[in-house]
Amino acid sequence: MPLHLRLQHADRSDRFKSMDLLYGPLGFGVVAGLGCGLLLGWQLRGRLARTSKSVMAAMGNGGNETSVMGEGGEFKMILVVRNDLKMGKGKVAAQCAHAAVSAYKQVQHRNPKLLKQWEYCGQPKVVVKAPDEDTLIDLLSRAKEVGLPVSLIQDAGRTQIAPGSRTVLGVGPGPADLIDSITGDLKLY
Repeated sequence: MPLHLRLQHADRSDRFKSMDLLYGPLGFGVVAGLGCGLLLGWQLRGRLARTSKSVMAAMGNGGNETSVMGEGGEFKMILVVRNDLKMGKGKVAAQCAHAAVSAYKQVQHRNPKLLKQWEYCGQPKVVVKAPDEDTLIDLLSRAKEVGLPVSLIQDAGRTQIAPGSRTVLGVGPGPADLIDSITGDLKLY
């Protein structure tokens, strides 16, 4: 066979090998995987868009995303600890846990769609400190005014502090920007 015909034959053979990779068993798996990935991404995008719209509707926003969602659509919970009580670390942890559970139950009952959005964001919780009870009460009323869920914890008085002492205020879960407008000036605990 002359050289030029052998080269044409080799060239044609290489093309068929490429096509075998694309249309053969391995190629089919790659194409099918790509197609499934694109379809799944498209489905998730549609589902997440519906979730965001339902959360906005649940918050009573009617679609104005900037006033409902926090920066980047984030939600969080803030736990405000009274610093003047000088509670031990374990006591603070227990009181924060009470506030978090109370807030969770409240939002689970009143606004489950908001709760799902917060859970989807990773359930962020931040612990900050307030200098005294008056600050705690002021924060409570300001959070209520803007419609945020709140949970004020009063201690039973069995260990370190007096019975009925207001120890921790839970604010949220809710839109991060709205919560920050209430608690943003407090320092981390």
